[in-house]
Amino acid sequence: MKRKLVIAAVAASVAIGGGTAVAFADDGARGATHGVSGAKVTAGQAIAAALKAQPGTVVSAGLDGDGADRGWEIDVLGEGTTAHTVLVDSADGRVLGKETDGDDADDVREARALLKDARVGAAEAARTAAVRGTVTSVELDEDGRGGWDVETTDPSAKEHEWTVGLKDATLTPDRETGADEDADDRADGDRADGDDA
Repeated sequence: MKRKLVIAAVAASVAIGGGTAVAFADDGARGATHGVSGAKVTAGQAIAAALKAQPGTVVSAGLDGDGADRGWEIDVLGEGTTAHTVLVDSADGRVLGKETDGDDADDVREARALLKDARVGAAEAARTAAVRGTVTSVELDEDGRGGWDVETTDPSAKEHEWTVGLKDATLTPDRETGADEDADDRADGDRADGDDA
């Protein structure tokens, strides 16, 4: 599994009404690809709404939840070593809330270093990949390839992963995912052939 830079909200702090916090985590999918029904707000629109509420640099955006609870979770680097998560309603673009944490200094510095010479931000990466389907997540890739990992869903509800370059917005299919999907398709075909016998 690829290592991606993600700021994941710590839901427990919200659930108990205590302080707010976010934590950087190494995580693959963010639970963002449950389908895109009900999401009327695009990734780019959600990022713009989040940046109005919390100025900074977006490092990830992902659809999260199902049905009426579906929303965009936008992770933003703020001043210094502070990170924020902004929740945006996927139906109307309203900012639903914001969480802040200043305890992820090393991860924030790492993200800033990756973005140092970048000319392509998260919103542009989302717009670039949108020609291939509905964008469900955009994340800064920290595994050294230097790009944005973008997930899309096509009209047949098939999920695809892409890499968008940090310097030139070049869109390329994710090779690891493509190989995994091809192997899965072949295995499914082999099982189907065996069932017919």
